[in-house]
Amino acid sequence: MLAAFAFNTAENLPIGLLELISAGLRVPVSAVGLLVTGYGLTVAVASLPLTHAVRAVPRRHVLTGVLTALVVSSLLAALATSYWPLLVARLLTACGQALFWAVMGPVAVGLFAPEVRGRVLGALSVAGSLALVLGVPAGTWLGRRSDWPVPVAVPAGLGLLSLVTIAALLPTSRPEEEPAAYGAGPDTRRFATVLAAGTLSAAGAFTGYTYLVTFLGEVSGFSPGAVSALLMAFGVACLAGVSVTGALLDRFPRAALITAVATQAVGLLGLYAAGADPVAAVVFLVLTGGALGPVFMTTQNEMLRCAPERTDIALAANSGAYNAGIAAGAALGGLILPLAGVRSVFLAGGLLAAGACAVLLGGRLLPGR
Repeated sequence: MLAAFAFNTAENLPIGLLELISAGLRVPVSAVGLLVTGYGLTVAVASLPLTHAVRAVPRRHVLTGVLTALVVSSLLAALATSYWPLLVARLLTACGQALFWAVMGPVAVGLFAPEVRGRVLGALSVAGSLALVLGVPAGTWLGRRSDWPVPVAVPAGLGLLSLVTIAALLPTSRPEEEPAAYGAGPDTRRFATVLAAGTLSAAGAFTGYTYLVTFLGEVSGFSPGAVSALLMAFGVACLAGVSVTGALLDRFPRAALITAVATQAVGLLGLYAAGADPVAAVVFLVLTGGALGPVFMTTQNEMLRCAPERTDIALAANSGAYNAGIAAGAALGGLILPLAGVRSVFLAGGLLAAGACAVLLGGRLLPGR
């Protein structure tokens, strides 16, 4: 959980430090934004090949390796005095995160009985969501009271604590012999269905989320101060969503997935249709935030259940596809925004999420294999 918090905080810290990094390194804000985009694309591209490359390495060694990468890359990023060394350090962190999410799920759930594995995934997801609710705001606050390298270095300390704990306590075993190394009910068609739905859902969510601040200001009419508070509410809703879903995931795994995706579609389409009304905007904003974390968590849970072969490879494919969806959604929103306005961005996002619902419902009509 601490490692998940550290990785997700490191990933998203530049969002809160955009202006500070821009001023400190004397580069445009858009270039700093590429630190986030490049990170996501690296995770999308590297997840599957990196996981395949270490498929025979004991998971204790893999996890200590990725946490070493987090520690080293965070320190290199904090010491960077120009843009390109900072970008290289960020890409090293991204490679570590790509492996972390592929390997950590099977390792963590394999330490517990099968009937509580959903709750274990829920705990990991809560920690990841706390990065948006606590890690990034705290890092932004710290950066404004010192300078941007200070919060950028903090994940190194968190990663070091996680590294020492895992190195000392996690058993060493062959990857294929671990309890959650293979899917509980291998199903190639279900795997493909969940992978496609997760990618569409991520694209839909980030088509809108990337331009949420613009929407809340221009369409809903909120002041900059109110928008900041609403972004915090969005993060709290995301944390609440993963907490509630995690508690129910073991009992209703398939229902949890379709409910999360459908809630996201309702939230995005509701913002498009009624977002000009401030009260309605808040309601649909909370629905959208409450679904964002659970969608990824429930797709991860399904990967552990229906993986055709090794679960780490399935989780790597899911993480890569999800991050590809994020990048595609942000790009799609950027194309639509100047042509049709920010409301249309949310319409497109909602339709993609609705498409994800259709894929899941259609997949239930197909026989498993």
